[in-house]
Amino acid sequence: MEFRFSAEDEAFRAEVRAFLRQELPPEWEPGTGRESVTDEQWAFMRHFTRRLAARGWLTLAWPRAYGGAGASPTRQLIYNEEMSYAGAPAATGSGIALTGPTLMVHGTEEQKRRFLPPIARGEVVWCQLFSEPGAGSDLASLQTRAVADGDEFVVNGQKIWTSGAHRSDWAILLARTDPDAPKHRGITYFLVDMKSPGITVRPLVNMLNGHAFNEVFLDNVRIPRDQVVGEVNRGWYVATTTLDFERSGIGRFATNRRLLEDLTAVARAGLRGRERERARLALAGHVVENEVGRLLAYRVAWMQSAGKIPNYEASMTKLYGSELQQRIANTAVRLLGPAGQLLDGGRAPLNGRIPATYMATVAATIAAGTSEIQRNIIATRGLGLPRG
Repeated sequence: MEFRFSAEDEAFRAEVRAFLRQELPPEWEPGTGRESVTDEQWAFMRHFTRRLAARGWLTLAWPRAYGGAGASPTRQLIYNEEMSYAGAPAATGSGIALTGPTLMVHGTEEQKRRFLPPIARGEVVWCQLFSEPGAGSDLASLQTRAVADGDEFVVNGQKIWTSGAHRSDWAILLARTDPDAPKHRGITYFLVDMKSPGITVRPLVNMLNGHAFNEVFLDNVRIPRDQVVGEVNRGWYVATTTLDFERSGIGRFATNRRLLEDLTAVARAGLRGRERERARLALAGHVVENEVGRLLAYRVAWMQSAGKIPNYEASMTKLYGSELQQRIANTAVRLLGPAGQLLDGGRAPLNGRIPATYMATVAATIAAGTSEIQRNIIATRGLGLPRG
């Protein structure tokens, strides 16, 4: 498998790199989830997002009618790769990666014209209300209820592990509308205003003392019927589209590449003899592994450019990438020795990124679908194996 980019695409990559060098502060570095985003940082992220939107980059591959640039999925891939490598922020939540692409496939024309342009302009932040305390990997077991009441649905339930809910304007929501149907049926996909009466957001602080996750409570929240995406009781099939987009990104491999380059520089400067040789072999192995993952993600972009929706191919990318993230973080901590356990202080290599990354990647094989779920998808949809 070999992918080549046109001269125009390579010129665009150079343009993005130059923009990021100019616009990002010198002290900016890839994040690890170690700290909560302060109000000041959030203000910069929103400003930076509007700068991206002004250049038409936030939604490159979207149709022009909905605020996009009509660019190819390949051009979008290049942009995503460079943004992730630089650790650059785009404060839109799940709007660009999940909400927008899903509406492209399943939304009504009115929904597309109402919701997509504000995302493209960087004006609205979205989150994803899918997981529940008793429905994570087995998402179809969700119990949040939505009951029809005239031209509205009344929703009650609890969601958990919602990234960025505390800063979001809108959300995509799954709720059960037919409790008597088989669990993969009777689910409906909604768009909900996070400022609706009855929504309460509570923070969940992770082991790095960072606040990105939240739990969200819905108490008699009213959602207009025109904010249903797809058919009532057929929301699971809309949700699988969202999950395929969630799992298909190039970002984790670009982030890995940046970390491997930084680790190589540290090893060259500080290691000698047998330690240097062991580090060289380990890092070289990870570079090869990461290139394999990068090509898997390129394949997903190629499928999208051919008008196909990636399914098990996206799961392959997610499974491989998340497990590789953990292996690289493990190698990094061992490679740097005791100093690699320091989070802060002048002696912490790479400004304490290594132990923070190590702890952050614990969740990599759980978030966005566990490795076990990904293997099941690959087995049944990719290899055609029977369900066990």
